[in-house]
Amino acid sequence: MKKLVIALGGNALGNTPYEQLKLVQETAKPIVDLIEAGNQVVIAHGNGPQVGMINLAMSTAANAKAIKSDMPFPECGAMSQGYIGYHLQNSIQNELKARGIAKSVATVVTQVLVDESDPAFQHPSKPIGAFYSKEEADRIAAEKGYTMVEDAGRGYRQVVPSPKPVDVIEKDMVNTLIDAGHVVITVGGGGIPVIEKDGKLLGVPAVIDKDFASAKLAELVKADALVILTAVDRVSINWGKPNQESLESMTCEQAEQYCKEGHFAPGSMLPKVQAAMSFARTGGEAIIASLENAAAALRGESGTKIVR
Repeated sequence: MKKLVIALGGNALGNTPYEQLKLVQETAKPIVDLIEAGNQVVIAHGNGPQVGMINLAMSTAANAKAIKSDMPFPECGAMSQGYIGYHLQNSIQNELKARGIAKSVATVVTQVLVDESDPAFQHPSKPIGAFYSKEEADRIAAEKGYTMVEDAGRGYRQVVPSPKPVDVIEKDMVNTLIDAGHVVITVGGGGIPVIEKDGKLLGVPAVIDKDFASAKLAELVKADALVILTAVDRVSINWGKPNQESLESMTCEQAEQYCKEGHFAPGSMLPKVQAAMSFARTGGEAIIASLENAAAALRGESGTKIVR
């Protein structure tokens, strides 16, 4: 039996509650395939569209005087963990039951420690929420102190810092559930970012990349493998060019060189490769693969393996 940390990409989730639930019901099937094969599975997931949707909804409600204030961003992250976690655990539990597998599924609302001195706090880069005109963005920045930037020619959006994960606060609870044989959903959306100040944990407005959080989680729970699931079967270099090449495996040294040469897009494949490298360097097995071919990737028949 292998202990697997599965990091679900955005293609596994939807943009509305109804679309998400329908997609997640299909996502549950290959995950339960891995469980049925005898693996212990821990699940992480992104939350980019969802946390932006929640943040916008709460801001809109506050502007309409339906509620008394905006919802702080860490709380929006916590809400997204519960919302996505519910859909995942419901769908996985139903699929387990349909196959006669007696396992419980639990979502852990997870805080992830970050360093207050992380340079990311000085350079917000992660776009969230709605698009605005330049005039609206300037007004919001003046009123609320947000950093607003132009995003891909579609308008202006708020950007928040994206610091690296240092520790998972609830790791002991996660390990207890894993050891008891339960399926655990944790570090949703990269976890709720917290800093330690005066001996207390304090939530901060930021978004931790879910691939880096998944790699840190895999290290902390001593997983045998980190499996980062995305929309493609294998990592490729020279993407979209006549000499595009799909990779069955690469060493950390090779991956580092490919990153330097700009083969992987920031915000897309680059963080996946970097997260896979960080886990592989701890001695674990790191795989990037498509959701549909997750089981085949563990057998070495699909996906890209990153080795130390």
